[in-house]
Amino acid sequence: MFAVHEISSELSVLHIPEICTWNISLESTLLDLPLYNCQIELTQQAKEVAKAFEENSMLPGVILTDRGNFVGILSRRLFFERVNRRYGLEMFFKRPIEVLYRFSKQDVFVLPGNKLIVEAAQESLYRSAELVYEPVVVEVAPGSYKLLDVHQLMVAQGRIHQLTNKLLQKQTQAKLIQTEKMASLGKIVAGVAHEIRNPLNCIWGNLTFLLSYFENLLQLMSAYEEEYSEISPRINALKEEIEFDFLQEDLPVTLEGMKLGATQLLKIVNGLHHFSHMDETKPVDTDIHESIEITLLILKNRFKNSIEVVKNYGELPLVRGYSGQLSQVFLNLLVNAIDALTEHAADREIQAQPPDNWQPQIEITTKVVETAEGKWAAIGIADNGPGVSLQNQQHIFDTFFTTKPAGKGSGMGLAISHQIVTEKHGGQLKLRSHPGENTKFEILLPIVSKT
Repeated sequence: MFAVHEISSELSVLHIPEICTWNISLESTLLDLPLYNCQIELTQQAKEVAKAFEENSMLPGVILTDRGNFVGILSRRLFFERVNRRYGLEMFFKRPIEVLYRFSKQDVFVLPGNKLIVEAAQESLYRSAELVYEPVVVEVAPGSYKLLDVHQLMVAQGRIHQLTNKLLQKQTQAKLIQTEKMASLGKIVAGVAHEIRNPLNCIWGNLTFLLSYFENLLQLMSAYEEEYSEISPRINALKEEIEFDFLQEDLPVTLEGMKLGATQLLKIVNGLHHFSHMDETKPVDTDIHESIEITLLILKNRFKNSIEVVKNYGELPLVRGYSGQLSQVFLNLLVNAIDALTEHAADREIQAQPPDNWQPQIEITTKVVETAEGKWAAIGIADNGPGVSLQNQQHIFDTFFTTKPAGKGSGMGLAISHQIVTEKHGGQLKLRSHPGENTKFEILLPIVSKT
């Protein structure tokens, strides 16, 4: 790097890093690139510029100042193009550089130092053909400028392109692994659910018969007592020993409780079987409310900290889609809401916030909406947690993006949900969040009228 001062034409040479030593990342800015600082006052002669270019063959241009204030630049290409013209030496070489600058003045392309390299490269290429190879002026601080060789900018952009390709390959591989894991898990869950459902159906069905048999036995006992009214001491003793009166009242209740438990367990198993249909090949008519209820049933043990679920179900027709994948979407959105509320409640306890009326709540709403594009089944899943920051909202559906601590989130859930809704069902997945107040995801699924 060079510095040329008004009081002296002597140049001080600083080390310029080689291209191979640049530490470039996807978030690198112009300040991460080698910048050149060679300042020439307009009153200095053009031969000072020639000397600067001679002593540093990499210098793309010089910064021109008027009493220390930035006025423009003069590139190496333009300088030698003007000087090497006929009578160029006589016209410019021994005169103040201001003469050459006024004669060749061009628009200056200035970018802030915090500009991302990829954005700067794109903006640089949008310049006119005669300026596209001119150096870029970088404002490193207010009123302080340096030069960037456009060739080095393009090299850096090329390296970032390579890094992006490698990252995309890793993300694609990770997504394939995740998809394979989900498919394998779905098959395992489907198999386990099937194996459980068979004996469970046997238990649930036999409980009905068992209750009927018990009622028949009680009728038989009653008939015996009516026909043989003489009291037997042995039978009375046995009744007292087994507490027959209590057994007669409690056994039907016990059997009904077992039947209720078996029914609930059967719902869970059927839900797991329904949820495991991630490899569906054909869309089917899906009951959205049933899918939501199945998902809530599977997540029942996650509703801690007194999380209240409010359901505002409207009338929805059957939606053509992949039921298992839609259940996956509902699961991801509900898990995110549960995690947000749980963490928010824990933070409130740690911060010892004064008691108020806040209670963790998830609200699920369904309704039919009409737009210019047609009718949609709208499903809203909202929580009254801390919300999502405006910065994170821009990346919320990006693959591998997560706001959760390491080990608690893969950054795949919302990205997969967005893909399922938009690509597999032709719908929309929107986020509306007020930081510090709430978060709401809205799913819009097209309703196809049957003719």
